[in-house]
This record gives sequence, structure tokens and C-alpha cells, in this order.
Amino acid sequence: MSAVREQPPEGRYGRSADERADRKLKIAGAVLGTLFLALMGWFGWYYVVDNKISAEMIKFDVVSDTEVQVHLEIRKDTDARGVCTLRSRSEDGAEVGRKDVRVDEAADRVDRVYAIRTTARATTAELIGCTAR
Repeated sequence: MSAVREQPPEGRYGRSADERADRKLKIAGAVLGTLFLALMGWFGWYYVVDNKISAEMIKFDVVSDTEVQVHLEIRKDTDARGVCTLRSRSEDGAEVGRKDVRVDEAADRVDRVYAIRTTARATTAELIGCTAR
């Protein structure tokens, strides 16, 4: 008995359709991967270089039913000006106070305590973000 081959001999009739599809998928994956890495690099560059003002909330203290004090450390370019937004919330998560703090000092580091007036007793305070102007 002789064995019957169902596939043509290797390399005799060129590439199979599966090999061509695999090659196209590899090329498409490489192009998409390169584009993704370039996009992530651009976002990273924008965040690090173009972000002229940033802040960190060191601590907060609920002083009374109508006031919360927030200690902020702001880092920025010396000539940069901007606004930082603070928010306080009650125990049920409702916003009870909000304040936009102007940062106009001609220094690269500003360390201050800001008071937020609240409509009810707050349990937390948070820094929403800072934007340069």
C-alpha cells in the first residue's frame, strides 16, 4: 500500500494562504504597536513638560460645621500662574464646599493653608486639580 499525501510538497507552490495571513497580521500588529507607543510617549511628554503647575494636599482639618482647612504644597514654574480647585464632601458623599485657589506668587514652591467654607459638616477634603493660566 502506498500513502496518499493530502498537502502539496513543502515550498513547491509558493506560500500558503495561512502564511500570507500570518505575515499581514504581524505587520499590522507591529504598526499598531508602534503607533500606540508613540501616542503614549506623546502623552507622557505633554504631562511632564507642559504641566507648569502641580499640587499635593498634605493634610486637611475639619475645623467646624462650616469650615475645613486644607494644607497644600504647590510646585510650579516661578513665573507660572494658575488655579487649584479644592472640594469638601459630607459623610454621605455630597459636595458641601468648593473653592478655587489662585496661585499668583512668584515662587517655584508655595506651601499654604486654605479655608473652605462648607454648607454642612464635612468629613473629607480633596484636591481636584490645578491648571495653569
